[in-house]
Amino acid sequence: MKTIELSEVSALAPHVQPGSREPVILTQGGQAVAAVFPADEQDVENLLLSVNPQFQAILERSQRRLESEGGLSSAEVRRRLGLPAKEPRESDE
Repeated sequence: MKTIELSEVSALAPHVQPGSREPVILTQGGQAVAAVFPADEQDVENLLLSVNPQFQAILERSQRRLESEGGLSSAEVRRRLGLPAKEPRESDE
């Protein structure tokens, strides 16, 4: 990922101030070439993970395993970890 200080891109500065929630589309010759979206630290982390091939491979492997072997209920996870059973909510009774 590349980062550029906003002060180095003076034409963008008025359009991407803190608190702005509107994306900015960059064009060249009338064609969209990039987009700038408002982001906080969590957004940046999510973006980096979404384009990380190793992380994507882990997700795909986990999905295949879930589909072939099934998953564990929360009650089973709690049992295996030695945690007490979850109390039912009033709306669940």
